[in-house]
Amino acid sequence: MKTTASPRYGPGAPQRAALLNKPAAAVVANGSRLAGVEMAPPDPILGVSEAFKASKDPNKLNLGVGAYRTEELQPLVLEVVKKAEQKMLAAGYNKEYLPIEGLDAFRQATVQLLLGSDSAAVKEGRVAVLQALSGTGSLRVGAAFIARFMKGTTVYISNPTWGNHRNIFGDEGVEWKYYRYFDPDTVGLDFKGMVEDLTAAPDGSIVLLHGCAHNPTGVDPTPQQWQEIADLCKAKGHMPFFDVAYQGFATGDLDKDAFAPRLFVDNGLEVMVAQSYSKNLGLYGERVGALNVVLSDADAAKSVLSQLKRLARAIWSNPPTHGARIAAEVVGDADMFELWKSEMAGMAGRIAKVRGELQAALESRCPDRDWSFITKQIGMFSFTGMTPQQVDNMTNKHAVFMTRDGRISLAGLSSSKVAYLADAIVDSVRNH
Repeated sequence: MKTTASPRYGPGAPQRAALLNKPAAAVVANGSRLAGVEMAPPDPILGVSEAFKASKDPNKLNLGVGAYRTEELQPLVLEVVKKAEQKMLAAGYNKEYLPIEGLDAFRQATVQLLLGSDSAAVKEGRVAVLQALSGTGSLRVGAAFIARFMKGTTVYISNPTWGNHRNIFGDEGVEWKYYRYFDPDTVGLDFKGMVEDLTAAPDGSIVLLHGCAHNPTGVDPTPQQWQEIADLCKAKGHMPFFDVAYQGFATGDLDKDAFAPRLFVDNGLEVMVAQSYSKNLGLYGERVGALNVVLSDADAAKSVLSQLKRLARAIWSNPPTHGARIAAEVVGDADMFELWKSEMAGMAGRIAKVRGELQAALESRCPDRDWSFITKQIGMFSFTGMTPQQVDNMTNKHAVFMTRDGRISLAGLSSSKVAYLADAIVDSVRNH
């Protein structure tokens, strides 16, 4: 076969490469073999924090990343986490590798927290539980499992959704499609559109659902609507895949926030559930989470766990110990568990408080608009409905940093900054 020399490397590159025992592409004078790799765009969420840090504006406000802040806008380490760490230090735990499936005490605690201590699925051994790297790692192993064992199955995700969902499934080669979720006219749930799209989806599809405090909208189905979604999934043979990132953090009540996945399991559905302890325990940097697969029989659960372990072995091999032990200590100690619930209620309460203050401030400044959606939404975020142009004004003129889809993290708002934010919002929606 006749070859043509690449003008980039020059006619002598193959010969030089042969002398150096390297591929021709590796021999680039004064350059890198990877010089052709394009710069990736900034992450739409984490990039907001980078821009915030670079800003010199004294009034700047970071409402991009979903991380809880105190009224002084400082990161918070929960008292219960400090107590658990003191207990762990006194116990003198070693730093040996964990089993691939994770810390056994954590795995038992996390599935009971999710499904309840009286869950038949747990008692009958019908749940495969894999400790994973927070919610992202749990979702990624789940996506890898779907790619390998459910080939050709499409995952349906809400429009809009957390931006990383698309990356996680797409990078595993799993096809995904949107189903309708948000109604911009009502700034609420498009339940009719959601049902129509999931009904039209091929039987046996996977439906990604947010367990509570939908990200980015803060709009959740009602209990009756959850039941209708469960009935639809059962009739169509769909497999729900819950992303539970905010259990206990959304309303301050662990059981209330676990309503949806528990309902589906109680209705006899097989489900996958990704859990995260970043928000509810404040363990953002510890990467603590789990993938739970609830199945109809124990033998299937054992087989699925064996394959999840096989997948995890090739990704991170063994999960980290420290954060998982913190979670296990907190859930397993009655006094610490009560303290945790109290602190979660405090965090959820502070966010609810600034929601109410922001709504009142907006109503006083711009009474011709309906701002009630702010307190109707729950959890960490509010989906404002602002356009990208209006968001640009928020950032460029007022140094309010937020994602361009109009989402703001109320966990990063303090009472003292409510008036400033309200002024910026009103200016942006009225003039842009």
